[in-house]
Amino acid sequence: MSKKSKSTKGFRGTESELVSMTSDLDQLHHDVGMPAMEAGVSEMIEHMGEAPGPKSNSRRTFLIGTGAAFAGGAALLAMGAAPSLAAAASRADGSASRLHSLDAAFPPANLKGDLAVAAVAASLENLAVFAYTAGLSAATAGKLGTVPPAVAQFATTVKGQHTQHAAAWNSVLAGAGKQKVTVTYPPLTPTIQADFAKVTDITGLAQLALTLETVAAQTYQAETSMLKSSAAIGLSSSIQPVEMQHIAILYYVLGEYPGAQTSAGTPVAFNPTNQAV
Repeated sequence: MSKKSKSTKGFRGTESELVSMTSDLDQLHHDVGMPAMEAGVSEMIEHMGEAPGPKSNSRRTFLIGTGAAFAGGAALLAMGAAPSLAAAASRADGSASRLHSLDAAFPPANLKGDLAVAAVAASLENLAVFAYTAGLSAATAGKLGTVPPAVAQFATTVKGQHTQHAAAWNSVLAGAGKQKVTVTYPPLTPTIQADFAKVTDITGLAQLALTLETVAAQTYQAETSMLKSSAAIGLSSSIQPVEMQHIAILYYVLGEYPGAQTSAGTPVAFNPTNQAV
């Protein structure tokens, strides 16, 4: 039996259990999630008839996109400040191209069907990436009180997974000859910015992250049934369960029932979609 970790104000669980959960989450993502996403990206590009070559090219595009996004996140952390989420997103892949402003129509009018869903999904993933980036930066700056290493490890791991999700959807867009989406989801970004400005501890940050993860998970669930191609359905379905895993662990961090529930905390049998965008 592992030694029980000391409890920390604002964190309702134990570090040893959270480390174990994060490790299991990361292992499952690498063993199951990543291969499924890679296959989904390749199949979507081939389904659209835009594949430039064999599947290995699609895989290479996906991995290059992931690396670029990670580089952007690392640069933001090095700045040591919580950036504007929308402004930070414009540096996600090092691109100097003009992005959609917050008051512009989203998704872009030139994206229809499955590609429009891909754009929304990428923008939600971008928003999650930079919310976690801002949270980690605030923690490093000592703005959230005492942050247990296990909590920081979880946030870093989850941020990486969202980065990979965004890269997957952007690879699909690029494979279709469309511009990658590096903006954070415009309708939700101002709310997240305002909510983040009020965060002063781990509990507040976990609640904010829970909101983002819930929106993402419910959006994937709602949109998957409306996707046209089986390849798109497969890609979306490979990501939605990961968001649900994030939700379960965040509920653990908050000391609550780790599953779908009402606002009053009553468990529900199926994940609702009332917060889908």
